[in-house]
Amino acid sequence: MNARMKKRLVIVTGLIIIVLAVVLAVVGGNSAAKTVTISQAAAGEFQGKRIQVTGNVVENSYATEGDVLTFTIYDPEEESSAQLPVSYDGGVSATFGNDVTAICTGKVADDGVLYCSELVTKCPSKYESGTDALQVARMLEYGDDVLDKTVRVTGVVKAGSQNAAGQGDRFVLVDAEDGASEVAVTFGDAVSEETLADNATVVLTGHMCDNGKFDATNVALEG
Repeated sequence: MNARMKKRLVIVTGLIIIVLAVVLAVVGGNSAAKTVTISQAAAGEFQGKRIQVTGNVVENSYATEGDVLTFTIYDPEEESSAQLPVSYDGGVSATFGNDVTAICTGKVADDGVLYCSELVTKCPSKYESGTDALQVARMLEYGDDVLDKTVRVTGVVKAGSQNAAGQGDRFVLVDAEDGASEVAVTFGDAVSEETLADNATVVLTGHMCDNGKFDATNVALEG
């Protein structure tokens, strides 16, 4: 290879590297999102820039018009009362609802709204499996907010309500405190006779279905 060819090769290689660097910078700039607080986003500090904000959905703040979901988020950990309106036109997870944690990525426009291009939701801690389980009455009070959300609920097995797996509802769970609130439970796995004994106090993990029944993934004696 002569000197002229080598010089041309070096120039072409250099141009390719420069072009790739510019492309990567543009792509990276468009995809990277700066994590900011709700107060910062609401104050307009990052207006027009791609940001990611995490907050809980303000109760009953959400509405859908066409394919666009609008809602407001707040930070339960912040002393500030700042709230941020969000607009999102993508698919929404079944976990979305009041007080759900929403991770929103997008840009705040001149109108102060975060136009979200990416939305990830997580169940709030009060619905997650934890040390304390909800009483039946308390769970039912949440209504549609707990549909398809993993919860733990406790109560007693209603006498005479037990069925074998595959024969309809497995049993009925009754609130141990008020003795009246109850929910039918579906469960396909094996359960010991002790666990499903009349008036046995049990703890269930699972979720409420839109048919009004509780679909359990685990059934255990309390304690």
